[in-house]
Amino acid sequence: MESLYGVIGNPIAHSMSPLMHNDAFKANGIAGHYRPFLVKSEELEKAVEGLKALGVQGFNVTIPHKRAVMPLLDEVDSLAEAIGAVNTVIRKEDRFIGYNTDGMGFLRSLRESCPFPLDDKKVLIIGAGGAARAIFYSLAASGIQNIDICNRTPERGENIIKDCPFTCTSASLSLQQAEQGMEKYDIIVQTTSVGMYPDTNAMPVNVNRIKEGAFISDIIYNPLDTKIIKTFRRLGGQGDNGIGMFVHQGALAFELWTGIKPDTDRMRTIVQQQLGG
Repeated sequence: MESLYGVIGNPIAHSMSPLMHNDAFKANGIAGHYRPFLVKSEELEKAVEGLKALGVQGFNVTIPHKRAVMPLLDEVDSLAEAIGAVNTVIRKEDRFIGYNTDGMGFLRSLRESCPFPLDDKKVLIIGAGGAARAIFYSLAASGIQNIDICNRTPERGENIIKDCPFTCTSASLSLQQAEQGMEKYDIIVQTTSVGMYPDTNAMPVNVNRIKEGAFISDIIYNPLDTKIIKTFRRLGGQGDNGIGMFVHQGALAFELWTGIKPDTDRMRTIVQQQLGG
């Protein structure tokens, strides 16, 4: 009998997770099936109860439920608690336990794609939403010591810094301040939706003053190369899109559910094919 897994969200039809995870189950000889569940906000509590009653062994959580699902779980991992969002739930006996693999998935992707070691590098995160918080805390937890945030509303960045349970040196900047000091940063992390299809000619900040050889990681993957990545490359920098983060957060979830590390190259190929890249 197959074990049941899935993803809850609204909307959910666009999710590439079922393709990625069902292939990983098959490739690893696991009798499991992963499917999407459309869950409206007002039905979230009943949905979580239903997933438990159905014997679901694990599920992912996407927009708009990552925060709202937390009080409905039996336990929440300390990192997910600090981030304030859950994207992965595992079942242990009859208990649902929540984790956040977004930030650590990003970190794995960054280590894989960045052409130089991350230690002692100065990082700038653009944006101060949920993804920025997950990435900031995961970078800080890994020992990266210099992480600044820039946002249209610097107060939101200040809140992320203030709430961070890990030690690092940080400043919250306006977009204009970040533009003026862009040459200080070795790594730029773009976490906003600016540049996403269909508004592909937009950039969240001007990056004309980047340090030569700097690296940008944009968590957007539609389009595969945003304008800010193209601009970095034109100015002598390097960059990568958000496919790696998506793949690695999924791989970490798969590992939590099964204890098996899936083939992330295979997962990446599936995602790229689905995106037409």
